[in-house]
Amino acid sequence: MSRRHPIISVTGSSGAGTTSVKKTFEQIFRREKVIAAYIEGDAFHRYDRAEMRRKMADEAERGNKHFSHFSPETNLFEELERTFREYGETGTGLTRHYIHDAEEASLYGGDPGTFTAWTSLPHDSDLLFYEGLHGAVVTKTADVAQHADLKIGVVPVINLEWIQKLHRDRSHRGYSTEAVADTILRRMPDYVNYICPQFTETDINFQRIPTVDTSNPFIARWIPTPDESMVVIRLKNPRGIDFPYLLSMIPHSFMSRANSIVIPGSKLDLAMQLILTPLILQLIERKRRSL
Repeated sequence: MSRRHPIISVTGSSGAGTTSVKKTFEQIFRREKVIAAYIEGDAFHRYDRAEMRRKMADEAERGNKHFSHFSPETNLFEELERTFREYGETGTGLTRHYIHDAEEASLYGGDPGTFTAWTSLPHDSDLLFYEGLHGAVVTKTADVAQHADLKIGVVPVINLEWIQKLHRDRSHRGYSTEAVADTILRRMPDYVNYICPQFTETDINFQRIPTVDTSNPFIARWIPTPDESMVVIRLKNPRGIDFPYLLSMIPHSFMSRANSIVIPGSKLDLAMQLILTPLILQLIERKRRSL
């Protein structure tokens, strides 16, 4: 953790909704005139798309049916921790970009499924913002979580997470339901060992819970809407959080535990603005006092 160069990490599984949360942070940054340097979790995958397919085929031949993007074997956790540590110490560090599609290929000048070259983060940022799978990961050889000043978990209940992943992968990536189901099954051991434990490290978790039937996510025709959901917001350390104010500002909200507030799904952006803005400003004020 660093007073001069704070780090915010948003972590969640594939299909959890971290990209939507990132947009809320971007709104806060623009409004409060905070300059953020950005890191994407995909940039720290170990293999590009073609290499990953070959490795998966090789592992399958060896009898390993659970080789996935969630594991230490397929990610550069030590390099991610090094970037977090270097940013905390110097305000910069190395990152790259994973090129997802043709649009990004034209932007970055590479082929889809490959990485750009490693480059240094800009030196004039107020903070570092990470969004991806492993923003609070801890393994035997890497501890990313210790370097982040504010860690956010995005954790929809598992059936909703699967529904969101199914709809995204089918509509945007052309995958079949069977292919997505195979991916979910293949990733499950690494999900349990490397994704779930992060949410005990996070400072705040946002967990969306549908209020409609999602008992069979593989036949769901629609993603439950925010109006068809509730969100449980758990704060690891609720000290300094004005819960009475939040309850007065967010209609139909209530406290389920001393550190948890439940809100209508349609009020998630409002709740994030109310909770996160003061925390971000505290990081910036702490930074300014240390300079």
